[in-house]
Amino acid sequence: MGNRRFFDRPNGLTVAEIIKLTGAEPVQAPPASLVIKGVAPVDLAGPTDLAFVDGKKFAGALATTRAGACLMPKRFADLAPEGLLVLQTEHPYRAFVAVHRELYPQSLRPSSLFETDGIFEGATIHPTARLESDVTVDPGAVIGPRAEIGAGSLIAANAVIGPDVTIGRGCRIGAGCSITHTLIGDRVVIHPGCRIGQDGFGYTEDAAQQKIPQTGRVIIQNDVEIGAGTTIDRGGIRDTVIGEASKIDNLCQIGHNCQIGRHCIIVAQSGLSGSVTLEDFAVLGGSVGLAPHVTIGRGARVAARSGVMHNIPAGETWGGYPAKTRMQWMRQEATLARLAGGGSRGRPSEEGPGEKP
Repeated sequence: MGNRRFFDRPNGLTVAEIIKLTGAEPVQAPPASLVIKGVAPVDLAGPTDLAFVDGKKFAGALATTRAGACLMPKRFADLAPEGLLVLQTEHPYRAFVAVHRELYPQSLRPSSLFETDGIFEGATIHPTARLESDVTVDPGAVIGPRAEIGAGSLIAANAVIGPDVTIGRGCRIGAGCSITHTLIGDRVVIHPGCRIGQDGFGYTEDAAQQKIPQTGRVIIQNDVEIGAGTTIDRGGIRDTVIGEASKIDNLCQIGHNCQIGRHCIIVAQSGLSGSVTLEDFAVLGGSVGLAPHVTIGRGARVAARSGVMHNIPAGETWGGYPAKTRMQWMRQEATLARLAGGGSRGRPSEEGPGEKP
């Protein structure tokens, strides 16, 4: 079958470079000849790989690991076998990610199918579109009238960029995306299959069910990343806004007029109804559903599979369906568990855990 690696084997990093990058402290003097050329789980790593351990679950694998070096907290250092270079840090996974990013920078964003830059045969670019230097457009991509693409950006195969769309510098638009009625900042990553800028879901609430015009835009600020298959509707009479550095997972739905703040996290399959507001640093777990017009306060968190019907104050954690404060939700779940264990009369079971929620 031949080599089926999808990322180039990196040249590697010396231990000194890794220490400088992560701030980790070696327990013993590192071998002068050791160069880290890859990363791997601690149980699968080889002599030129870097691994990490940050909890008890994989600490037992240290005894038999073949890794060249391993990042770990000080409390696990005594478990390391002879010959393993131990790099101590209180944040091993964070340090591991820093090394992983340095070794495989091409994995961080979609790349051209041809692994080179340029305008490829089979791309369709309208004469009035404006492309800055070093833009890559793959075969099958379509760039419409008056669209503007910033320097260093990639438009992957079969992506469609509609009329008057602007895309900033250093962006990556994945294969098969469609983008209309949208203004995009710099260094934005949009993964394959996204649909951005189509009209929102709005009809009059009468027998005629007349479609409501959607004449707003989508504004995507700098450093946003949007996962594969996500859809973002344009606004009705105001804009749909995705704030700076926010991260949206795969298969999410962002309705018309939504206002998403800076550095928000929205996990897969979450759905935001029209005119929802997420203030800065809000976090939605997977499959969260938000009713129209609700506001999630700054830094608030919503547990996975919750249904939010009311505003959530800043900094609070809510969960459940309908969502409620974390303590109220936990009390409710504990009460239901006791009732379920108590038979048909609903009394708490004598064999239950007995703790108060």
